[in-house]
Amino acid sequence: MRVGFVGTGEIAAAMVNGLAGQGHEIWVSSRNAATAQKLTETVPGVHIGENAEVVGRSDVVFLCLMADVARRVLPGLEFRADQAVISVMVDVALDEVSHLCTPASDISVTIPLSAVATGGSMLPVFPGSTALDRLFGARNTVVTVTSEAALNAHFAGSALSAPLIALMQTGARWLAQQTGDAQAAEAYVAGVFAGFLRQMSEQGADFETLLGTLATEGGLNASLKTHMEEAGTHDALSAGLDALKPRLGL
Repeated sequence: MRVGFVGTGEIAAAMVNGLAGQGHEIWVSSRNAATAQKLTETVPGVHIGENAEVVGRSDVVFLCLMADVARRVLPGLEFRADQAVISVMVDVALDEVSHLCTPASDISVTIPLSAVATGGSMLPVFPGSTALDRLFGARNTVVTVTSEAALNAHFAGSALSAPLIALMQTGARWLAQQTGDAQAAEAYVAGVFAGFLRQMSEQGADFETLLGTLATEGGLNASLKTHMEEAGTHDALSAGLDALKPRLGL
């Protein structure tokens, strides 16, 4: 397929890397010159062009811009009715994307994370996108949600990534203080959670089941879990997610 990326930031780069070796002709915009150049050097089939050339040469166009930049740049580009357009932009509603990209009508919004570079990423999308399935469905999990509101809630869910990784980082730093080996501490903490996630994926376990096996009364896990609950950690997380709702129209 001929695939274009308008905007060449971290997520665009991750998506391009996720397409490596599949024989696609990929066009990336020159806005972030260093990132674009690196992609041409590391991913076969990548070409750099101005935004107009990227759109003109692509059958599928990914929009990877900040909202204010999108509103300034997209009206000047000539989209086609036969193109699929997939937005990965926060703060630009589906109706507005449709207006900015007329006459294209096959338009969807999705939420890729950095794991899309290697596969294994969750890709919620609304409405469903055949192009997204074809490009990323084999190595990632594409989840078609039922409404734009549901998709926006998934945007908030994806924001869990940084705070949860930060908690793991705090735990790894504490472990390193005890052992003197920061690298091994990070590897251990990451490995522990990777094991739980594999268990969920391979055995169909859920969070409640995992907690039931871990939080044995009087055990270390239960003690730390209780401490964090009493410290208000979970309430703070819920409040933080609620704080995102106005921005997401929820």
